[in-house]
Amino acid sequence: MIHWKKKGLIFCPDGTSDLMHSHAAIPFGMPTRDGLRIYFSARNKAGRSLPFYLDTDGTDLQQIRYLHADPLLPLGDLGTFDDAGIMPSCVVSSEGLQFMYYIGWNPQVTVSYRLSIGLAISSDGGHCFKKYAAAPISDRSLEEPFFNTAPYVLKEGSLWRMWYISTTAWHIIDGYPEPQYHVKYAESDDGIHWRKTGTVCIDYDATAEAIGRPSVLKENGLYKMYYSYRRLRGYRTERHAGYQIGYAESADGISWQQKNHEAGIQLGENAQDWDYQMMEYCHVLPLGSNQLMLYNGNGFGKTGFGYAIGE
Repeated sequence: MIHWKKKGLIFCPDGTSDLMHSHAAIPFGMPTRDGLRIYFSARNKAGRSLPFYLDTDGTDLQQIRYLHADPLLPLGDLGTFDDAGIMPSCVVSSEGLQFMYYIGWNPQVTVSYRLSIGLAISSDGGHCFKKYAAAPISDRSLEEPFFNTAPYVLKEGSLWRMWYISTTAWHIIDGYPEPQYHVKYAESDDGIHWRKTGTVCIDYDATAEAIGRPSVLKENGLYKMYYSYRRLRGYRTERHAGYQIGYAESADGISWQQKNHEAGIQLGENAQDWDYQMMEYCHVLPLGSNQLMLYNGNGFGKTGFGYAIGE
């Protein structure tokens, strides 16, 4: 069992930029030659999420060397799946290209929002990206009538593997629609066209009533997944109903054993801590001889993202 030592906040917008006005959500890290590149989304002054990245020092992640302050992708044309928000969820390198799998946002009428999975590709090392299409590569369907989102992708040989969030229902709670979702599995031969297997990898239960953005790594033949989980009621305001970090293990990446008690990281202890009320949307990856966890805290990224080192 890994115990995570929290190291502090890396980045949070200061409100002075119209494009990167607030929030820094869903961080994803990619090691560079001498540091770490972190992709994330921030909200502009109109509240629309846009994708950005920053580069940090390899020994001190709180030392930001470069902040790419222009959005990596524009919002979609009016009426498309990502016309109201774009949030990078995972970046995969393959044959000199970087595949960015992202979350596309649409506001709705009867419920709050609809999410889909989009793809953008970079041919210059992850500096600039171009959308693969104006349509999502994964959306609601006959088998999944609500929405799917927040993918994590690994490429193993010629097989691309995706773990993603699938919504099963909306519930009216205290007069407001709240989504419930779990983690499902899909495969691909090219990283673009996906076969959804219908397999539920991490399901909800009485304690973890909704499962958020997975992060998967493989070590010594064992798959390890970190994710966030929450209650359906009170998760925006109540400390132990909000998102916390969960953990699961698998021999094949398909059948998982949940071990949330072995996540090795807890909410902040002091009320003024940036991660006191919730922790979510983590990305776990090797960095040098250590394991690194990037994660969000209070307010779904409103307090920015920070990191912890596995011990």
